[in-house]
Amino acid sequence: MGRYTLFAGMTLMLSVLFAAVSCSSSPMLTKATGLAYEVVVVMDKAVWDGAAGESVKADLRSDVPGLPQIEPSLKITYVEPEHFDNFLRYVRNILVVKINPDVYTKVSVSVEKDKWARGQVVLAMNAPDQQAIVDFLTQHKNVLSNRYVKEEIQRAVDFLRSEYSPVVMSHVKSKFGYELNAPATITSYKDTTDFFWASNNAGTGRLDIVVYSFPYVDKETLTKDYLVAKRDSMMKQHMPGAFPNSYMQTEKKAEISYTPITLNGTYCGEMRGLWSMVGDMMGGPFVSHTVLDEKNQRVIVAEGFVYAPETDKRNFIRRVEAALFTLRPEGTEISGDVFGLSSNKE
Repeated sequence: MGRYTLFAGMTLMLSVLFAAVSCSSSPMLTKATGLAYEVVVVMDKAVWDGAAGESVKADLRSDVPGLPQIEPSLKITYVEPEHFDNFLRYVRNILVVKINPDVYTKVSVSVEKDKWARGQVVLAMNAPDQQAIVDFLTQHKNVLSNRYVKEEIQRAVDFLRSEYSPVVMSHVKSKFGYELNAPATITSYKDTTDFFWASNNAGTGRLDIVVYSFPYVDKETLTKDYLVAKRDSMMKQHMPGAFPNSYMQTEKKAEISYTPITLNGTYCGEMRGLWSMVGDMMGGPFVSHTVLDEKNQRVIVAEGFVYAPETDKRNFIRRVEAALFTLRPEGTEISGDVFGLSSNKE
């Protein structure tokens, strides 16, 4: 472990620091270019073709969790150092890998914001040799891709501060006493007792948001099994299909993950999985955030799900996932840094 450094805050057991160098954003900088979930990787060709390059590629292309088919977390554009100039320096996500045994004795990864452009994130990975990088990325699974994904979700959250659906905002606020900044294209809705459903009704890349509540009973109320059963009950009642006796259900044959996270300083349960329609052929991925409203002794669930047959779903599910990070009690602000990235925590 003494050979490696990693970003501070992953765990106390990690002896490495993922040092973040944050420079103030200058209005003189050009705005970063490039598409979401794309990264430019800069390293020597021998390293790119070697064991270290393969490990970096495997990390950046790690599978997006909770999708019905394999999709990479990031799209990679490779460039040799001598060709890394001009417009490539303005791309929003950049990874620069350097290997030099005369300079580096262990692996380090640093993060710099707005290095060449506003809204840019540049990761620099330095190492004494290729094997050190292989060992490092083996020990710290998906550390590179996870960082870029969090940065992209943070960018989406920041965008939703000003561009959001007033329809979803007003109904969630009046019905639950909470606020939610959903994508502005989500304007069609159905409002029933303790359940709100809104959609963009798109022919391709349909995005739906549902918010519902139910009483908090005890600590078992916030377990995966309880929440899956409650989800199936609510969806059967409120999410009918196009055919008689057709309704939405949680797909039990696929993995359902439930992870505790922090949302706006409080506990939140994040659940991912697949949904399908009983009596129909529809299906896709979903992600939900569950929070406890202690004042009213109730549970609030906000969920986003996607229907996009025959096309990639990564960017769609990430878009609704970002909206879930804006869920908060009425009158409170969206967390400025939902993952604690500026405070050097992974």
